[in-house]
Amino acid sequence: MSDPQIDSGKRTWIIASSCAGVVGAGFVAVPFVSSFEPSERARAAGAAVEVDIADLKPGEKKTVEWRGKPVWIIKRTPEQLAELPKVDALLADPNSARKPDELTPPYARNEGRSIKPEILVAVGICSHLGCSPSDKFTPGAQASLPDNWAGGFLCPCHGSTFDMAGRVYKNKPAPDNLEVPPHMYLSDTRILIGEDKKA
Repeated sequence: MSDPQIDSGKRTWIIASSCAGVVGAGFVAVPFVSSFEPSERARAAGAAVEVDIADLKPGEKKTVEWRGKPVWIIKRTPEQLAELPKVDALLADPNSARKPDELTPPYARNEGRSIKPEILVAVGICSHLGCSPSDKFTPGAQASLPDNWAGGFLCPCHGSTFDMAGRVYKNKPAPDNLEVPPHMYLSDTRILIGEDKKA
């Protein structure tokens, strides 16, 4: 039979060395586990962007970057707003019913696809092949546009056209309207793009 004193001493050393091993493993694991967290740059790339629109005049556009995409903020004129319902019959998805959860948040499922009628916030990437459409705000006949053009956007790559609410015209290569990103107003002149729920 072994001496209980020796077993007790061995037991103490085993427990102590096991504890040291666990602590050491913890020190090794922390950097490894933290390497799976997104980097500061990645967090910043997905972060919401605050935009001041106090200097935006009717008929003007401001572009900011959010998640590596161009986001347009356009202050539409009363004339541009008045034209929106007039082109509904020419549009592929006038009510933003296609892919609503993907392309149009609930608060923008209206004629202007916006929270405030005069302000459009849209991702400036064509839904066809990812080109960036050009501003064609001036109504009337122009190169590559119909004679009854009401104003909007023209994708120069394959000719897709969008109205002043970012809604795509029928029979064009682009299958969907321009995306309206999540956004909210922090004040009358400040918009937060990338978040739409107050904490």
